[in-house]
Amino acid sequence: MDLAFTKEEQAFREEVRQFFRDNVPPETRRKLVEGRHVSKEEMVVWWRILNKKGWGVSHWPKEYGGTGWSSVQHYIFNEELQMYPAPAPLAFGVSMVGPVIYTFGNEAQKKYYLPRIANVDDWWCQGFSEPGSGSDLASLKTKAERKGDKWIINGQKTWTTLAQYADMIFCLCRTDPAAKKQTGISFILVDMKSKGITVRPIQTIDGGHEVNEVFFDDVEVPYENLVGEENKGWDYAKFLLGNERTGIARVGVSKERIRRIKELASKVESGGRPVIEDPAFREKLAACEIELKALELTQLRVVADEGKHGKGKPNPASSVLKIKGSEIQQTTTELLMEVIGPFAAPYDEHPDSSNEAMDWTAQIAPSYFNNRKVSIYGGSNEIQRNIITKAVLGL
Repeated sequence: MDLAFTKEEQAFREEVRQFFRDNVPPETRRKLVEGRHVSKEEMVVWWRILNKKGWGVSHWPKEYGGTGWSSVQHYIFNEELQMYPAPAPLAFGVSMVGPVIYTFGNEAQKKYYLPRIANVDDWWCQGFSEPGSGSDLASLKTKAERKGDKWIINGQKTWTTLAQYADMIFCLCRTDPAAKKQTGISFILVDMKSKGITVRPIQTIDGGHEVNEVFFDDVEVPYENLVGEENKGWDYAKFLLGNERTGIARVGVSKERIRRIKELASKVESGGRPVIEDPAFREKLAACEIELKALELTQLRVVADEGKHGKGKPNPASSVLKIKGSEIQQTTTELLMEVIGPFAAPYDEHPDSSNEAMDWTAQIAPSYFNNRKVSIYGGSNEIQRNIITKAVLGL
């Protein structure tokens, strides 16, 4: 298998790079490089720049605004976006509910929602996980009862990322309590401004507000907000999660973080010399880079094999990408913590340090703690190992 890029693909990479250099707002990029949070307004501004270029929903079919790029071009685009870095398009709309709508939705839903998703006219969030229904998602209890031309929804969702910004939420709801748990679930679109919805923040270990609890108390939703067939929501959820895991290795993110590690390790001293000159540290960094190169080659093989596993079915090797990608992301945050040493405590008093030094280290410890989650979301690494055992090894 030839994994080298063609001249045309290399030219495409340079085109993407130049577009990012010319169009990503400098303050947005600076925040991402430093590991800081980008505001909703800054993200929307950038996503609309992407959409105006025609790249906002690049992987969608051309009839719905996609680019018609090859799998390799998509890979290059995502890698460059992560390495520059720039905010990725809002996954809940672009990579999750959008493909569900254009694959299983009716024409009215496609016509209304898809252009709004592409231009971020609606900010979407995901209503899947519930208290007691994490890895066993099919045990969810949020209930939707049909009354005339409406659904009445009651229940609770949790770990709902960025729900505090959301205009819409796509929910898995139990619509047939008598059916087996996977066959009694429907996929319903809900306006977050509906009466009876309460969003309560969950403060994460890094001190941030990224996830939320969402409560539904007799929330009325038009019946036509059902996507596809009633009680077929589990099939649509599996389709959605397969799309989510395909790009979860985040090779470009880890490449950019390693660049940042080398930059900081050349400036920060320990024992009278730059950290980058410490043999033990260099050994750890080299081991991480080797793992990342192996992951990159594995992802390229998956990209080259795309489509061989049937429409809508991800390569089982995507589970390998999820496992190794998340482990490497966590390793890079550990290396950053090792670089800054005592400055990892951003609120501690360091009498021999400047405020400027404290400022650039302030986000490294929160990022380290926040990245503990990457081996859990999108299907925990333990679940991914089970998938590999069944689908790849045949056990």
